[in-house]
Amino acid sequence: MYTLAEVAQVALTQCLDVKESERLLIISNPETEQEEIAKAFAKKASAIGAKVRFLLQPVKSQHDFADDEVIRAIEESPDVLLSISNEKLGKDKARLASPLFAPDGRSYDHIFNYLLHGLKAMRAVWAPGITKDIFLRTVPIDYKTMRRTAAELASLLDRASTVLVRSPGGTDIVFSILERKAMLDDGDFRYPGKGGNLPAGEVFISPALKSTEGTIVFDGSIADIEGDIVIEEPIVCSVRGGYVIGIEGGNEAKRLDAAMMQGLSMASSLVSEKGMSPEIALAYGTNARHLGEFGIGLNSAAHISGNMLEDEKVMGTIHFAIGSNYDEDAPALIHLDGLVRSPTVVLLMPTGEEIAIIEQGVLAV
Repeated sequence: MYTLAEVAQVALTQCLDVKESERLLIISNPETEQEEIAKAFAKKASAIGAKVRFLLQPVKSQHDFADDEVIRAIEESPDVLLSISNEKLGKDKARLASPLFAPDGRSYDHIFNYLLHGLKAMRAVWAPGITKDIFLRTVPIDYKTMRRTAAELASLLDRASTVLVRSPGGTDIVFSILERKAMLDDGDFRYPGKGGNLPAGEVFISPALKSTEGTIVFDGSIADIEGDIVIEEPIVCSVRGGYVIGIEGGNEAKRLDAAMMQGLSMASSLVSEKGMSPEIALAYGTNARHLGEFGIGLNSAAHISGNMLEDEKVMGTIHFAIGSNYDEDAPALIHLDGLVRSPTVVLLMPTGEEIAIIEQGVLAV
């Protein structure tokens, strides 16, 4: 069994390649398991010679704002940022009211995303909800093999036009990925503009806007504003034109529906509380029901535990997220990942060729 210090060393060297004199900002929550992990990172990074700044803020959920001190520290543009949180980093109220625009014209409602993805000025790791058990089991893995598989999947997704997903649980969905680019969470965060989760292990892509049609049956686990849930009664979501228009199931389905409604009400409150224009707030509220992500799990050490940070990395599963996407063109105040077990995933290529990349939960690449 590894120690926290040993695994922190793996992440700092193999994933982030932290160097002497680099400025490293670590953000965590007091009196939590995450603080213990964050302190292990701080100690090892200091030993490397990095200039470490360590900040604690209260636990933040999907509807909370980050502390002002945290936002100011991110504004200083550290070389590396680690968010080792119990739940979330927290929203950026200033940029929600007045987004930042990157050189490519994309707008960003959080200084973190602006610096990482917009300006590519830093590299980062975020680990919402990570536990010591997950950290010790799923971070010290064979990154070389995982990165090779992730690169092959990303290449196929980049060349495909359409994705079809079916599962024994009843998922039967199709969506376009034309002009979308796959993103890799493969633990390679060694260069500016690179970032992802620990544990790492997924390839994901944003479905083309309003393109998703069919039925998703979530039957593994799902994220909720109040915490992740292992699903006992499958959640059946009807999707039309990219939006979830109906939900069936038991208590878990009711919680998902309530979370999407909360995403709408949160957007409405920003008009009066934070000065957001009604037009932008309407877009945020509407996108609380938009399908924002399709992801493929690739971490061989991960298993379904009811913690979405780990669950979405489980080899042989796929996940969809309802809410904000990663192309920054369908903003929302929520991002709720849900797991589908034993999927079959087929890519339609522009040539007409069909390529199965997952067959009944087994990778075919």
